Amino acid sequence: MGIGELIRELRTARGWSQGRLVSEINDAFGTSLTRDYLSRWENGKVKPSAFYLAHLSSLLDVPLAVLEGEVNRREFLTDVAGAAIAPAVASDLLTVGFSARLRGGPSVDAWEDKLATYGTEYMSLGAADIQRRVSGELVLVQQQLDNARLWSVASRLMTLYAKTFPGSDGSKAVHWYRMAAQSADESGEIDARVWVRGRAAIALGYEGASLGVVDVLADQAMAISDKPSLGLLNAVMGKAHAAALRGDRATAFRLTDDGRRIFDAAGSHEQTSDYAVPWWRMNVFLSLLLARLGDEKGAVAAQEQAAKELPASLPRFATHLEMHRGLMLSRSGDQTAGTAYAQSAMDALPPEKHSLTLRMLMNEISATPSDLLHDG
Repeated sequence: MGIGELIRELRTARGWSQGRLVSEINDAFGTSLTRDYLSRWENGKVKPSAFYLAHLSSLLDVPLAVLEGEVNRREFLTDVAGAAIAPAVASDLLTVGFSARLRGGPSVDAWEDKLATYGTEYMSLGAADIQRRVSGELVLVQQQLDNARLWSVASRLMTLYAKTFPGSDGSKAVHWYRMAAQSADESGEIDARVWVRGRAAIALGYEGASLGVVDVLADQAMAISDKPSLGLLNAVMGKAHAAALRGDRATAFRLTDDGRRIFDAAGSHEQTSDYAVPWWRMNVFLSLLLARLGDEKGAVAAQEQAAKELPASLPRFATHLEMHRGLMLSRSGDQTAGTAYAQSAMDALPPEKHSLTLRMLMNEISATPSDLLHDG
């Protein structure tokens, strides 16, 4: 089967027209694909570039290896119904699940090693790549959930998986965050229960999406344990972002002070893992939060502190800091300059390193003040 035929099969399996698929790609990734060009893909006249293959992988819920013709059965997605995907894909998905059950699957220690690897790779890889890989792991771990410790593994994998979808898409991101919380509860591990809720809260709060969910998950995390931890820190900072976006400055500043105290007790030395909050990352949180609050002096100080220790291997986070400066310009009244500054920062980062969060931040910077008074 050629790449064009596969794209057509996956598209029609969802009941999508060519126009619908083009719109989905352009809306999700900010591209300018045309229906004519998609037709040329499907007719085998042109092969999609690596850039578009990654987007098709994410949007059509199929591993990149499948699109490239190198099928890896461990990497098929788990969160789509068989009726919504091509029969061949559904067949391989079932094979992965049953084979994993028959083999017994990796040990708990092996799973913890996998989690550590994903935590590090998430910081530099694109959402589409992480999504296809983590989805394959979810196929495997779901067959081992008679072990309570693996509910903890599954909850953390689900949290990473959720972060590959826009936070404003409640049918996906929020759905997976809630499932992650429920799975962590099944594990009985307090640290996992707090962490998955806190990580979801800071992810959604930073994106400025689903603010009601931010509050619910953050409040749950704080109620489970008030012991200083990275999970609690994420929960508090996520709730602070939600308050800032609602215009509740007093609550946002109070929570920011709480977050600083928790960081002093629980901040991590690990520099390049999604499970870590070192000094530079705390300052990335503060940079955006204080920019949203109009505290220009505090935001600039946070940006300078973050830049001092930000690893050179993580250029996406340097782009975040530059875009925070664009947000400050926009909030000060010069929206045209702020938007241009932020767009320039985005353009300087290779497209394959763009994240959903950066695109949502770009939308926030270019939005009118009235558009910001929302509560997802």
